[in-house]
Amino acid sequence: MFKSIRRSWLNGLAVVGLLLAACAPAAPTTGSQAPATATTASASTEVTTTETTTTTAAAPTGEFKPMSLAAESCDYGGEFKSIEAVDALTVKMTLCFPDPAFPSKVAFSSNGINDADYLEKTGGGGDLIEHPNGTGPYMLSEWKRGDELVLKRFDGYWGEKAKTENLIFRWSAESAQRLVELQAGTVDSIDNPGPDDFATIEGDANLQLKTRLSQNVLYMGWNRSYAPFDNEKVRQAFAMAIDKDRLVKNFYPPGSSVATQFMPPSLFGFTKEVDWYKYDPEQAKKLLTEAGVLPGFQTTLAYRDVVRGYFPNPGTIAQDIQAQLAAIGVDAKIEVMESGAFLDAAAQGQLKGLFLLGWGADYPDATNFLDVHFGPGASKSFGPGFEDIWEQLKGGATHATAEERYPFYVKANELIKEHAPMIPIAHGGNAIAYKADVEGAYASAVGAEQFALMNPGGRDTFIFMQNAEPISIYCADETDGETLRACEQVMQSLLSFAPGTGEVSPALATEWSANADLTEWTFKLRDGVKFHNGATFDANDVVTSYVAQWDAKSPLHKGRAGDFTYFTSLFTAFLNAPPAKQ
Repeated sequence: MFKSIRRSWLNGLAVVGLLLAACAPAAPTTGSQAPATATTASASTEVTTTETTTTTAAAPTGEFKPMSLAAESCDYGGEFKSIEAVDALTVKMTLCFPDPAFPSKVAFSSNGINDADYLEKTGGGGDLIEHPNGTGPYMLSEWKRGDELVLKRFDGYWGEKAKTENLIFRWSAESAQRLVELQAGTVDSIDNPGPDDFATIEGDANLQLKTRLSQNVLYMGWNRSYAPFDNEKVRQAFAMAIDKDRLVKNFYPPGSSVATQFMPPSLFGFTKEVDWYKYDPEQAKKLLTEAGVLPGFQTTLAYRDVVRGYFPNPGTIAQDIQAQLAAIGVDAKIEVMESGAFLDAAAQGQLKGLFLLGWGADYPDATNFLDVHFGPGASKSFGPGFEDIWEQLKGGATHATAEERYPFYVKANELIKEHAPMIPIAHGGNAIAYKADVEGAYASAVGAEQFALMNPGGRDTFIFMQNAEPISIYCADETDGETLRACEQVMQSLLSFAPGTGEVSPALATEWSANADLTEWTFKLRDGVKFHNGATFDANDVVTSYVAQWDAKSPLHKGRAGDFTYFTSLFTAFLNAPPAKQ
């Protein structure tokens, strides 16, 4: 018998219509692959506040009562049309337009499934932020803020049990300290060894180095809501002012490359037809002078002192860029911010000067880079978006084959160069290092290593040292890499990424299917899965977890900062979002 789901918060939603009928499916294709062909569908991009109908089907006491939420129409501008529990082990998601990358988005860790009752108990915030209740192979034991995060093996896990009883996360911003800890044997693995440490690790018989593809980008951004970055000529001038070759040559490890566009060359969406502005400091200075920015322009250059694959030497790189800007007459004062505060300020459009930030692949598709940063659902970090870019990204995202999609990305990358919302600087080579006796060690193509699969020489504790402390463990409302990695050990999504390859694989859903035009997706859920608190997983947990992000009016739409940046980046818009401020 399935658990009875309490839904008192549903009664607070305005009910103005009936649940939309789902589109009739056309010859569903079952399995891990989407259909090879699809037709495009259009949806209004006008953002309106839309009342919704949420239903809980009547059923005898103690029986499963399926939940659902549907938009009155697609005019609100988002991707989801409806999300419904068909039965206890089936979920159907109907979209407003085709999305060939939908399984990859569903697999991403920001869409981890929470126990619906626990979500309601926490109100979508509070204890949920630091005390997760997931279905993963590890569960939270203790979080010593500023020191370590301790996870314990979840013996009720539905799959293969974790190979170690304990998993401990520690952190240090200094790559040298991380390497010393690994060499001393006080940790079993470290993330992002320093550029000069690759050769040292490879030459040490007691260690092993696993390199990742450079599926990332470091960029220097600005918000065009603030002068002088509201002037496109000024942005183009700054795009000519940075010697990216110098930065990569001097401060990056093997496997790195100069960024000629935002997309890494190894991922679909990179278009060889488009190249970035050439380094030309004299022309940059001339254009800035003509625009009245020089002489005498003062600004800030903000960053967080956290090592990333795309940012291996944050302070050194920032200082070199500061010196390059000074050479053309720009006085940029360096501003180092705490990681969480920096990410929040960027997402909310509060950084008024220059800033250094980057991105690593969450899943291997152009939508993860371009839509997330330049689509209509992007954060406010660059200021208002560009509708001509949106149009091209929509075309690229809603066609089924690579051949159909590619021309849209050529045009999108051309427009990104023209509008210059940022400067792509480098794609950083990066790696993860282990003790030599760690069996099953690997590097994830999307930076999502599953430590439950690894055996550290028979020891009962695996200790991993990363670059920074997690911000929270409710990853629906986080974008930080260290936070996401911690979540991935505790929480699970409907789908997952296969170790090493990044291919979409089953997780809480054992199979999935789509209709011919990729607008209706059905997920068959794994039976017998338990949450860490003993609750039984079912389709209502999926609906509630998604609705907490999707519906801005939901009492559960809280989180830590309340941004839910990934959701709008992946799925375009919130339902019932308040009107944008003019």
